[in-house]
Amino acid sequence: MKNKSENKNIRNIAIIAHVDHGKTTLVDAMFKQSGTFRLGKEVDDRIMDSMDLERERGITISAKNCSVVWKKIKINILDTPGHADFSAEVERALSMVNGAILLVDASEGPLPQTRFVLKKALAAGLRIIVVINKIDRPDARVEEVLDEIYDLFIDLDATDDQIDFPVLYAIGKNGVAKKEMKDESQDLKPLFDTILNKIPAPKFDPDEPFQMLVSDLGHSDYTGRLAIGKIANGQVSSKDELVVIGKKGIPEKIKVSSLQAYEGASLSVAEHVQPGDIAVVSGTDSFEIGDTICTKEFPKALPRIAVDEPTISMMFTISNSPFSGLEGKLVQSSRIRERLEKESLANVAISVENTVERDRFIVKGRGEFQMAILVETMRREGFELCVGRPEVIFKTGENGEKLEPVERLYVDCEEAFTGIVTEKLSIRKARMVNLVNKRGRANIEFSTPSRSLIGYRDEFLTDTKGTGIMNSIFSGYEPFRGDFPTRRTGSLVSDRQGKAVPYALYNLEPRGRLMITPGTPVYEGMIIGEHSKDRDLDVNPCKEKKLTNMRASGKDDATTCSPIKPLTLEQALNFINSDELVEVTPKTVRVRKRILSKQKR
Repeated sequence: MKNKSENKNIRNIAIIAHVDHGKTTLVDAMFKQSGTFRLGKEVDDRIMDSMDLERERGITISAKNCSVVWKKIKINILDTPGHADFSAEVERALSMVNGAILLVDASEGPLPQTRFVLKKALAAGLRIIVVINKIDRPDARVEEVLDEIYDLFIDLDATDDQIDFPVLYAIGKNGVAKKEMKDESQDLKPLFDTILNKIPAPKFDPDEPFQMLVSDLGHSDYTGRLAIGKIANGQVSSKDELVVIGKKGIPEKIKVSSLQAYEGASLSVAEHVQPGDIAVVSGTDSFEIGDTICTKEFPKALPRIAVDEPTISMMFTISNSPFSGLEGKLVQSSRIRERLEKESLANVAISVENTVERDRFIVKGRGEFQMAILVETMRREGFELCVGRPEVIFKTGENGEKLEPVERLYVDCEEAFTGIVTEKLSIRKARMVNLVNKRGRANIEFSTPSRSLIGYRDEFLTDTKGTGIMNSIFSGYEPFRGDFPTRRTGSLVSDRQGKAVPYALYNLEPRGRLMITPGTPVYEGMIIGEHSKDRDLDVNPCKEKKLTNMRASGKDDATTCSPIKPLTLEQALNFINSDELVEVTPKTVRVRKRILSKQKR
């Protein structure tokens, strides 16, 4: 084995945690205390969550990179998503680091998503620092949570070296970290010092030429596509002649138009980048994730990154409803295709396939939540489009049998709700694997087909009165478990175009659950509600009361309809059947039939 050298001036770490355990807030505090921002500069909270969607939902969707400097050593920090639908983001981030901070809430303890990201980190052989955050919570149970973390490490087959992890106690929002609970620390110095002492410096082979694995992609309006990755060996300067080696293994020449490195939360132009540092190279639009960038003289590829394969597909198509183009600027199929292809370039977990029909595309990804985020992002950019129900991707086994994706589902709910949750999931072909009762709450583990979770989340929240927590992790493909009923109700479908009136809606209320309010514009084939029976019903939501000399017209004013919450995008995707679509515009989410005309249906 060759002797490897270390670049002691750099540390690369990822921050991994369950959703909402305080990763992004902790990074903010690290920025402020390391002197990344000059004194007096006004700084947003949660600077790492740059997308509006991330700020609204309080979650991280795409892994962001940044750096801080402590004691003249550069620490590159990768903030990873905690949601399993964004597993590709996590894997790419972990391929660039040598260690990870595992952040755990002092009250909630390690949750399913913590398990998912930690499993990936341990498999990659990373050194872990455990930080128990939010120790100031009144319901904090620090000792118990630490025991749960040890159990989790043992459960995930961590090596003896990995189980011997340093533990810190933190209040992220106050920027405080302590080595012992009774310490008087007022800042994050203990955390910075632990990173420098415990996380190994990146290793490189001094005899090898320059090599960089493309782990992430970005886009700049000025320089085009950006390749982001850790420099495995050698150094690079902005004037070097480089080549990129793709899937086919053929070196393709690139002209480096800019070379950048992370400085704080932004990029800065660099003349030279050292081995072990995270660099950003621009110069060609043909970069793909997993490619190796190296020198023209010594082209040598690194092993490509493997990513969980897509398990869900969804149809995207143009909107052909009578209201098409009224609310969105971008309605053409070419613009939709262009946007989806751009997404697939930057997000390795998403792929786009053309169909026989020119204006219809199949998008494949890791989960319905990931798809909903993509659609929501597009509608905010001004797109108007229709999407079909998320469907799982089946495979054929070696013996010709049908295989389907299966998830490991973790449910945390009050004991009183275990009966209904177990009953609903068993109808959907789930099998209970484990059940543990803790302090009045039940932690249940199921093995369940991915298709049984499509549309189940809303039902689960209703069944557990909003107190249940549900998370799932892809566990592989298994033989098909058989059909089960999905939606047991039909749809109330408008039979004409016009505006919904109170009188008509008031009289339709007994037929089922309405989704529109008086004054809503409707068209033929648009779904205005859920029929209480198992078949579709064509209705007239525009029907006004016939006036006779027996009644005064003012009597109608007393007609009051029940209050209605407009459908969210996720609820609409969960609601539709296979012959229905969700029409999405920048202002409205509507549900409709694929074939609008009543006669043709």
